[in-house]
Order: sequence, then structure tokens, then C-alpha cells
Amino acid sequence: MIITMRDTETNEISNKIDELHEERGEVALGRVLTLLIVTDEDHLENSLALANDASRDHPCRVIAIAPSSRRMGEPEEDRTYLDAEVRIGADAGAGEIIVLRPRGGLIHHLDTLVTPLLVPDAPIVAWWPTEAPANPSKDLVGAMAQSRITDAMRSVNPMRTIEDLRRNRSPKNVDMSWTRLTRWRALLAAMLDQPPHMRITAANVVGEADYLPKDLLAAWLAVSLDIPVSIETDDDATAICAVNLTREDGGVLSLVRCHDHDDIVTISVPEQSAQTIPLPMRSLGDCLSEELGRLYPDEIYARVITDGWRRIHPDGARDRLQEDMR
Repeated sequence: MIITMRDTETNEISNKIDELHEERGEVALGRVLTLLIVTDEDHLENSLALANDASRDHPCRVIAIAPSSRRMGEPEEDRTYLDAEVRIGADAGAGEIIVLRPRGGLIHHLDTLVTPLLVPDAPIVAWWPTEAPANPSKDLVGAMAQSRITDAMRSVNPMRTIEDLRRNRSPKNVDMSWTRLTRWRALLAAMLDQPPHMRITAANVVGEADYLPKDLLAAWLAVSLDIPVSIETDDDATAICAVNLTREDGGVLSLVRCHDHDDIVTISVPEQSAQTIPLPMRSLGDCLSEELGRLYPDEIYARVITDGWRRIHPDGARDRLQEDMR
């Protein structure tokens, strides 16, 4: 069920939700969090579909903010307006969805706009599906949240975005470019957990050009194993396609994704038969669900985007340090 409300106010929206819950015999107490989505009209429906899927594991109230393109009338151009939708039932996953389309001066007061609609005493998560503010913790919506999720990969300039996020890092921030690596990290950790437990002396990560998770994976290896890590580009790759770990005896452990089968990887270990296992590309829904299930600081991610990043991009880190000192 989708109810459209034009030129409305937040108290009217709140009353409508209460009315719908009463009609359906539901309560909002089962919502474990409030998910605030800051996006635009072009990416709204896709973001809501992802939130719907994630809400089945983490029942939540979703409040999506997408500034309206509806023009205000000439005589009333100094006024502010709010259009909204309330989605419930089959159109809202395991919760309810509120779509806010502010225009005029309201777009500068998003925090006060959403406050009356929050689930009482529940954590707040802010998510920017594409473009994120340079400093999410200082953003009006971000400052309200206990957890802030960005996705530099889907921004116009991923490397510039991650540099902004690094410079303005906070324990409450995490980027889904990192979340995409969960399965890679798990497989690599499992490889290293097998005998003969020789020390790793170097690593090499191969993948698509300008693919941010490739750099983050290299940074993780550098800071976790305290080794030099090189990064290579494969013009035929569409993501990360190989990780090679060199042992102190000269043997190489490798994890290679076949170009012809993006969901299959081959594990090669010296003196053992090669193994193939499934490693499908992670969906955005999987990544979002993982982050909604972890509302505490990711300490490993914090080390990766600080110490780890400086190890693989020493020149860039030095330039940034000089810039910060100025």
C-alpha cells in the first residue's frame, strides 16, 4: 500500500502511520532501528528496494529523503513545502517506508524534518547510496546517526570520495567498498590458517583499474601482515581477479578469479591440488544487510583507511599530511 501526501507536514505523516498501524493491528515496537536514506529521485527506487530486502533481516523504519523537483508557484516561491509517501505492507518489507520530498527552505533543515518520524529509543543509521558528504559526521542527517554508511564506489569520483572520508574519518563511519571484501578476507584468512604456517613476506593484488576495493584489500594485507603489497591492473578484469601471497620459502599461495566465471575462484597452495570454490560478487543488498547488523565501530576498517592506506599510497598520504598541516 502506498499513500501519497502532498503539501503535508511531519505531524500529519506521523498520524497517518499510527492510523495505519491501528487499522492493521501492528505496532512499531518491533523495529530495531531507523534507516535514513539520503538520495535523489534517480536512485530512490533502487535504494528502497535494497532497504526492503535488508529489512527482512533487520526490521526497521526507512525514511528516504529525496529533494523534490516539483516547482513552487511564482507567488509562493518564498514558502517551503513537503510532499511525502507512506508505504506499508508488501511495498515496505518488514517495516514501513516514509519517502520525504522537501523543497524550498526545508532542504536545509533535514534533521528537524525527520526527528518527529524516528522510531523512539532505536538506533539511527544514515546511508548515502551514491554521493556522500565530505564529512558525514558534520552533515545534518549524519550527526544524528549512531552508524553512517557511505558507498564511494558509486560516487562520481570514488578515489576523491574515499580521500574525503579518510580525512574526516570517524569510528561511526564505514564504506561499502570495504564491505564488498568480506568474503575475500575470509578466504584469505582461511588460507593462512592452514599448515605449514610459514611467514608471508610479500603480497600482490590484481584487479580492475580504479577499483577501490582492490586498494582497500591491499591496504588490509599490508597492515594485517606487516608486509609490502603491490597492486596491478588487469584490463580484462571487472573487479578483483587475483591475490598472490609469497611465503618465506619462496612458495606462492594464490586466490584467482576466472575471467570466464566471475563467481568461481581457484585456490592454489604449494604441494597441494588446486581447488575451485564459489565466490560470487556481493550484491549491494548483502553489503547493506551486513552493515545494518553491525552497529558498532569497525576497528579493522579504521586501521585499513589510515595506516594501511598510507602503506600502499605513501606519496598521496604524504601530500595529504602536508595539506592538513597547512
